[in-house]
Amino acid sequence: MRLATLSVGGKPSAVVELGNGSWLVVAQAAGASNSDALKAGSLQAIIEAGDDAAPALRELVSQAEAGQHAGAVVTDPQLMAPIPQPRKNVFCVGRNYAEHIAEGDRAQNQKVGVTEHPVFFTKPPTSIVAPGGDILLFPDVSTSIDYEVELAVIIGQPGRNITRRDAYDHIFGYTILNDVTARDVQRRHGGQYFKGKGLDGSCPVGPWIVTADEISDPHKLSIGLTVNGEQRQDGTTADMIFDIPTLIASLSEGLTLEPGDIIATGTPSGVGYAMDPPRFLAAGDTVVCTVSEIGELSNSVRVA
Repeated sequence: MRLATLSVGGKPSAVVELGNGSWLVVAQAAGASNSDALKAGSLQAIIEAGDDAAPALRELVSQAEAGQHAGAVVTDPQLMAPIPQPRKNVFCVGRNYAEHIAEGDRAQNQKVGVTEHPVFFTKPPTSIVAPGGDILLFPDVSTSIDYEVELAVIIGQPGRNITRRDAYDHIFGYTILNDVTARDVQRRHGGQYFKGKGLDGSCPVGPWIVTADEISDPHKLSIGLTVNGEQRQDGTTADMIFDIPTLIASLSEGLTLEPGDIIATGTPSGVGYAMDPPRFLAAGDTVVCTVSEIGELSNSVRVA
């Protein structure tokens, strides 16, 4: 299933895609359902309910496909981020594609190479941007705003010290994330990731979440990014150094992952700062991130 969030009466409300491309507003269709999660109406509530909500949600979709719940069907929604206000920071993985590591080392005249363990950092909830929303520029703060397309994992089942073997059991679904980065800010704060990657408007996410059962193999997806139609990144998730089970196992060591947590899994080569000369984002640019079996995440760029 494809699940998304749109604003209904000023309140975020979960929607599920129907076969004809329209969207069913879950809470509006769930009046007679015995699922409190569906009636609550948020995608977070559905994720938290997990397997308990899935049969009732599929029943609503079946009913809508048969012509019921017509008043709850939207044909052209203005989507919000799937989880508009995550309860925690977004977890991110750095240096997880070999060619991206190599281009970064060349650009910075250094030799770090592949690390023994995954590199983790976070982006705050205030960085979240909706599909079609704006990536923000702060010219007095940074003149080197860059892009990074990533496959993002949405946690469904909570857990701590999750084994690689059990990792997929904890995944609700997948989405697309753009890890927008202020490279100059990152460097002037000692090279640490958080400040340069945590600015407002630096985390476009969406356009929807595709449930895990709909993705054939998360390590066989094409992943790419264009700026104003020009292909900048073009890779495959097969090139991840640390695969998704390894990332979940490593991140969850002594740290509880919870429903709705977002984990961005790293970016392939082609980022702007590693080009010769570097090419950063500018006001008026359109950035489109693509991951096969999920779709496209498009955002414009403007001065805040």
